[in-house]
Amino acid sequence: MSRLSLTALTLAGALAGCAAVGPDYRLPGQAALNRPAAAAPFQSAGNAAVSAEPLPAGWWRLYRDDRLNGLVEQALAANAGIRVAAANLRKALAVETGVDAERGPHAAVSAAIQRSQESGEAFLLEQKLPVVNAGDVGLSIGYQIDLFGKLQRAEEAARAGAEANAAAADLARVTVAAETVRAYVQGCSAGHQLAVARHELELQNRGVDVARRLLAAGRGRTTDLTRAQAQADALRANLPRFLAEQDAARFRLAALLGKAPAELPPAAVACAAEPVLAQPLPVGDGAALLKRRPDVREAERRLAAATARIGVATAELYPSVTLGASAGYTGLLEHVGEARAEHWGLGPLISWTIPDGGARARVKAARADADAELARFDGVVLNALRETETALSLYANDLQRNADLRAARDKARSAAGDNRRLYAAGRAPYLSSLDADRVLAGSEAALAASDAQLAQDRVNLFLALGGGWER
Repeated sequence: MSRLSLTALTLAGALAGCAAVGPDYRLPGQAALNRPAAAAPFQSAGNAAVSAEPLPAGWWRLYRDDRLNGLVEQALAANAGIRVAAANLRKALAVETGVDAERGPHAAVSAAIQRSQESGEAFLLEQKLPVVNAGDVGLSIGYQIDLFGKLQRAEEAARAGAEANAAAADLARVTVAAETVRAYVQGCSAGHQLAVARHELELQNRGVDVARRLLAAGRGRTTDLTRAQAQADALRANLPRFLAEQDAARFRLAALLGKAPAELPPAAVACAAEPVLAQPLPVGDGAALLKRRPDVREAERRLAAATARIGVATAELYPSVTLGASAGYTGLLEHVGEARAEHWGLGPLISWTIPDGGARARVKAARADADAELARFDGVVLNALRETETALSLYANDLQRNADLRAARDKARSAAGDNRRLYAAGRAPYLSSLDADRVLAGSEAALAASDAQLAQDRVNLFLALGGGWER
């Protein structure tokens, strides 16, 4: 048997007898994701406004608002944050490809021409050597044998990192979709509250006219007119605030769409009422939530990458074996290509940096990183459940508050109408009518604010549910 065959057999036997060092990744049994309570139905989902149906991919389409659908699609295509996330993903995939390439052979070609003079004494000669034209041409090929799994673990870490970046890109899409809907809803809420304030101002202006006519007819008092005008001024003072909120929503929406404020016309948020759902809001359960949320997937993949890096650090404690081959020509330039200048070599190269305290410390540091990533993963899981339960609870309680405010508004509207008719007929003092109008104005404003809060609650709940990245 030749020496070359013996070397190959020795290396093959060593390769068969070794495995990747470091822990194989599996989600620890004590992870928060594995708790039965994490997969249970939501505690706060017991009301008619939500259902246990799974959340659809494009949840904003549940509003059945074509303009909103178009805005979300534009944002997902042009948002700057999504572009950053996409670039980070491309970088991570390129890194993964580069790490994968380390497992293959590597080749190098060299060529050199120089006019030089060698030292005679270097060859134990006393005479001076002549100046010559020398040439060197060579080809070398090397292949690292992954005896202890360093390259395998590095590949696992790079793949998990790329998957984490893919989840981060999904999270960016979730956030942009929700914030686009939020900006649109804010603009609609401002339009709704502006319409309510204008309607109340219009009613109050009618009261001013009534007070003015009664005063001109000798049946009223100057103080009644002054009070009516003061109430009208107070209602008018609310209008600029809602106009400013409309502008702010439009400017925010423009940024989400990748546009300058001047590029988005006011008509983009010119709506007089918040979009509402035509069906109960689908929320699913905890198990579906944790599978869907991109931040949970991202944290889990970062834990996998950290676990693989333990193997990379551990493999540094062991020898590295590279099988290499080289061939070429070295000699006088005119002899390059001739047998006399030919050289070649074949064989393994074993290198080993004897482990010291620093190498072992790097292994401990990698294990600590994995422990930190597990703790972070548990925190992300628990936070996802907390956010969803909180959003569900707020939504349920704000729904009840909205129903109570609507009932109060209806009663205030009836009382205000009765008092206006009694005052116009001279059968009740103006203060009674004024107080009733104030109560109605406050009830209308409170109900409009509650409608706006409900609309935001829905967006918050959709955001907590983590949908919108599936495209």
